[in-house]
Amino acid sequence: MGVKIGARRRSRPRSRRRQLVKIAVGVLPEVAMLKMRGYPPAGNVVVRCRQGHLFTTIWIPGASVKAARLGWWRFQRCPVGRHWSLVTPVKRSVLTEEELRSADENRDIRIP
Repeated sequence: MGVKIGARRRSRPRSRRRQLVKIAVGVLPEVAMLKMRGYPPAGNVVVRCRQGHLFTTIWIPGASVKAARLGWWRFQRCPVGRHWSLVTPVKRSVLTEEELRSADENRDIRIP
């Protein structure tokens, strides 16, 4: 009986490590892709929906509470057009002052 308990204790750290490795394997490519393309890796990010609306959302690589992740895209509600759409990050440097102001004024719900 004591041997089995000890065996369980030794296997737990390994399973935790495996879980952490799986999470890292899922998150690191997204972070790397964002950085290579010149986007911030996380935080408040300007996104564009398929209808062209700009708004600011919280972007957390590897996680999503208010959107369905589909690789590079996310399917979430657009607060500007009040519709559901695929959204992608937009570089702030390519936007005009008016577009930046509009994106900053239009934020989705603050739940991360």
